[in-house]
Amino acid sequence: MSTVLKPAMPVPEPGFEHIYRYWDKKTGVYGAKIKPGEYFVSESGEPIATVLGSCVSVCARDTVFKIGGMNHFLLPDSSDSTAISSDATRYGAYAIEALLNVIYKKGGRKKSIEVKVFGGANIVGLDTDVGERNVHFVEDYMRQEALQILSSDLGGDYPRKLIYHPDTGKVLMKKLETMKTIEMVREEKRLLKDVRACSVGGDVDLF
Repeated sequence: MSTVLKPAMPVPEPGFEHIYRYWDKKTGVYGAKIKPGEYFVSESGEPIATVLGSCVSVCARDTVFKIGGMNHFLLPDSSDSTAISSDATRYGAYAIEALLNVIYKKGGRKKSIEVKVFGGANIVGLDTDVGERNVHFVEDYMRQEALQILSSDLGGDYPRKLIYHPDTGKVLMKKLETMKTIEMVREEKRLLKDVRACSVGGDVDLF
């Protein structure tokens, strides 16, 4: 029986060397997995995965050049206007601008940008309205920037797993179970504590 060899991992674009890459046996391609405060842009259609609780992810792509990516932000904004640091993309405005700027630098144009947004859950046990604030923020931001949200799944009381394909714009979304919710609450409480200490549609498939 012959062994199928994995191809070499794609060379990361400058600025994305720290992003975790994984081999997806089911699809036979490499993908990128992002955490809160991270984003990733691909010109070759690499799938991008993340898990969301009260956080929000914006999926954006240029429909002409097939360049796109996804971010994952924890809070809508920072009370510290000087918080332009390595942690800045934990906040919505910085995270969205960073994502779109890379797409534009690679040839994308605002007139052909397609946007989808997910997350902002009201997770039981988190004892904060950050999910609701994130939802209001991302909707207001897109309206002010005249970027139409093509599809979304926002709010609710469940965490989500996302896999975004920036070449086609397809999103796979899975609602996570109770134990995953408990783990999510623990992780988001830790992240929120760290941040405060620093002061700094229609093609969505359920799977």
